This record gives sequence, structure tokens and C-alpha cells, in this order.
Amino acid sequence: MTDKVLIIDFGSQVTQLIARRVRESGVYSEVVPFHSAAQSLVDDPPKAVILSGGPASVIAEGTPQVPNEVFESGVPVLGICYGEQAMVAQLGGSVEAATSREFGRAEVEVTDTCPLFDDVWEPGSRHQVWMSHGDTITKIPNGFRPVGSSESGPFAAIADDARKYYGVQFHPEVVHTLDGAALLRNFTHGIAGCTGDWTMAHFRDSEIAHLRDQIGDGRVICGVSGGVDSSVVAALLHEAVGDQLTCILVDNGVLRGNEADEVTTLFRSSYHIPLVRSDKAELFLTRLAGVEDPERKRKIIGNTFIEVFEAEASAIGGAEFLAQGTLYPDVIESVSFAGGPSVTIKSHHNVGGLPDVMNLKLVEPLRALFKDEVRKLGAELGLPEPFLARHPFPGPGLAIRIPGEVTADKLDILRKADAVYLDEIRGADLYDEIWQAFAVLLPVRTVGVMGDERTYEFVCALRAVTSTDGMTAEAYPFQPEFLNRVASRIVNEVSGINRVVYDVTSKPPGTIEWE
Repeated sequence: MTDKVLIIDFGSQVTQLIARRVRESGVYSEVVPFHSAAQSLVDDPPKAVILSGGPASVIAEGTPQVPNEVFESGVPVLGICYGEQAMVAQLGGSVEAATSREFGRAEVEVTDTCPLFDDVWEPGSRHQVWMSHGDTITKIPNGFRPVGSSESGPFAAIADDARKYYGVQFHPEVVHTLDGAALLRNFTHGIAGCTGDWTMAHFRDSEIAHLRDQIGDGRVICGVSGGVDSSVVAALLHEAVGDQLTCILVDNGVLRGNEADEVTTLFRSSYHIPLVRSDKAELFLTRLAGVEDPERKRKIIGNTFIEVFEAEASAIGGAEFLAQGTLYPDVIESVSFAGGPSVTIKSHHNVGGLPDVMNLKLVEPLRALFKDEVRKLGAELGLPEPFLARHPFPGPGLAIRIPGEVTADKLDILRKADAVYLDEIRGADLYDEIWQAFAVLLPVRTVGVMGDERTYEFVCALRAVTSTDGMTAEAYPFQPEFLNRVASRIVNEVSGINRVVYDVTSKPPGTIEWE
């Protein structure tokens, strides 16, 4: 069995990044909220524990506590930000409100040797880190020693080598902390002794065995949409149970251009996976007629999808299991410390609603994986690279890339503009550098002159962002020549658009989803 690191979540918006960094070093990790961590320690003892940051103050009443079972387990512990302060306070140290808070980039000076710093940081050196705290440690517990300081405090990093307890006031999981991933690796591999043998090949083999055991001779249905997640779920299930799987593709009329045909060809011709295609674009567009509110659009699309999917599944008959592409960020969000905005943000995913309606057992083979890990698994399964490299696409599809009422004409205009935009991105060899790029048809018409005629047509907005994790993002810095070329093509080739603008908005930390 592969080693596991348990990450106890105290509500930090970047807790998921800790799990990602640990997994990137070949060690399996799981995130659990602090209030259920004690049971996780008993059910599946980890090789080490990491305590996340969080928004609370350790010195306030009723703030989250580290379960005593952590300190009774005998495994190495790393406290990050709030996690360090909570560990210090519970083990006999002191934490007070800081006279000078630290938020953002800061410098840490290494004051002593420490296994966390082996082959990365030397005593006397200074390094850029990312801080986010309003309290400060004023006294460390017996057995600890300071190994790093910052401008606002002498305990930016502490160590208790005998018990293998370590704490850092900064966030090693974010990219702004230089060498942060190496420090986490020193903890998991050097201090905790994890072997780092967790790979996608290992996951694929173990998950296929698990699926065969879980499903047995039963039949499974799986909704596919053309997205990476559902495609990988289908490929994995087909390898596990073969023709016991039937996939259902609901064409809701708001998919990308040619997407339904591409999915049909991939599943039926390339992989010989049984696929039922339900063309219901007219039904969806009829129900969306006159609707402008984006949340109402989501609910209409989600409810209609459930209705159509249920009818198709009933026609197939005999299914006992329903497969879904739930990912690990969805799992974390649903059980997070603060509850999170998952009900609102994820309302269009239909996660959790369908099994109750249809009385099917739920199969979620990707619920332990992040998005980039799903792509790696897809490569292990032999899915074509262009399919795996597709940019993320929201559940409500183009309906929420058309602010205001959705019509067949607007969808036709948007699909053509989007196709031109992505064609230019691919032609410039930029597609893989960009995390997500798409066009938006704004609910604005402008007056323009084309040739000798005056026009009154829509404005198209272009968006492109870069991201490593999907939690933060920055606008892609296209060259003006590129944007001019794209705008010229769209205006000339797409009837209905006479102006193009580029959205340079970035995505701040804590925002869950880009549409």
C-alpha cells in the first residue's frame, strides 16, 4: 500500500495547493476538515500530518483546534501558518496579536540548520516567502527551537527534531514562496520517510481493480459531455467492466461547435464504447427562451438534463450504477471547514441529485484526483492528446457565455467567433500555454461602418488566462498584433459582430470557477 499524508484543513483558501504539491512529489495526500480528522487518523493512519493555514485567530474563543489524536499518533507533523500557531498554543507556547501583521511577500532568514531546509536553504541565507497572518508566536513550547525568523517575529520557522514536529509561519504551498515545494518534499520524503511511489499508473491499476470489485456483474450508465472528466471516467470504466458500461450524451444545444459529433465518433468508432446520443437542443432552447438571469439558466439546464438523462437511462434499463466525474476539489469543497459556496458555484454539475432520483448506486472513480491528474490518467488510458488538452468548459456551456437571453442565432454567432479565436491560438502555438480561452457574446450592440454600410451588431469579448491550479489566474499577455489579427478575422468572417474587445481581468485567490 502506498504512503499517505493527511492534511488537516482549518479553512485556508489554498489548502488544496498543499495536497497538490505533496502529490506532485509522488506521495498520496488527502484533505480532511479539522472536525473529522480524528476519525481519519483511526480509519487509515497516515505516514505524516500537515496542519493547514486558516482565517481564524488562535487567541480568539472557539477557534479550531488540532485534534489531540494528532499529537498522540507519533507521526511527523508540519504546521503551516495557522497550523503552526495552533500547534504552538496547544503544546504550551504562546500566541499574541501582532503589532505588525504580515500579508503578501516577505523574507525569511534561516537562523539554524533544520531537516526541512536540507539541500535547499543554508543558515544565514534569506529567502522570499508568502505570509498571511495577523497573530504572532511569542513563546515556543519546550522541545522546540527557532530555525527561521522574519521582520515581524523570531519564530517564522521552528523545529522539534525529537518528536519530528515542525512549523512555518509562511505558506510553502504557493508559488510565491520560492523553493516551497522542495521544503514540503523534505518533510514528506526526508522527515516522514515517504517513498514517493504514487503514480498515475499505480492509481489506474488499483482503481480498475476497485471498480471491478465494486460493480461486479452490474451495469453502469455514465453521462458524457465532451469534457475531459467524463471522457476519462468512461474510458476507465470501459477498461474495468467493458460492455457493462453504457454512456449517454445529451446534446443540450449549448455545447461547443461540433462537440457532440466529435464525442460520438471518439466513443463509438475509436473506443467502441456503447453510446446513446440524445439530441435535445430544441427542448433546452425552448425552456431557455426569454431567460436572462444566469442562475436561472443554470437551473433550467440542470433540471432539464436530469429529466432527459433519466428518460434515456430508463429506456436502456437494467442499470444498477451511475458513474460521475466528481473531482477532488469538489469533494474538498463539499466538506470544507467553512461549508464553502459549493451549492451556488457547483449547482450546474448535478452532483448528488441524480442518484436520489434514479435510485442508482454512485460510482466516482476520479474523486481522489485533481484536474491535472485526471489528464495524466487519461494519457495512461490512451485518450488522444487533443481531447485531454481541451480547456475547461462549464456545465451550462455557452449559455453563460451569452449574458442575457440565449437564442439559436446568438449561439451560432458565438460558436463561429470562438472557433476563429481558438484557431488563431492554435496557429500561434499558444493553446497549451493557456489554461482557458474563449469568446463571450456581450448583450451590447454598437454602431459601426463596414465598407459603405452602417452596421448595428454585437460586441464580442475574448478571454484567456494562465493558471497552474485553477484557483488563481492571470490574463494571458497576447501581443497586440495577435489580437488585431483575431479581431479582424472575427469581424470579417462572423456575421453579427462588428467589434471585438479583450478582457484583461485576472482571477483572484478564493474564486472557485471561471466560466
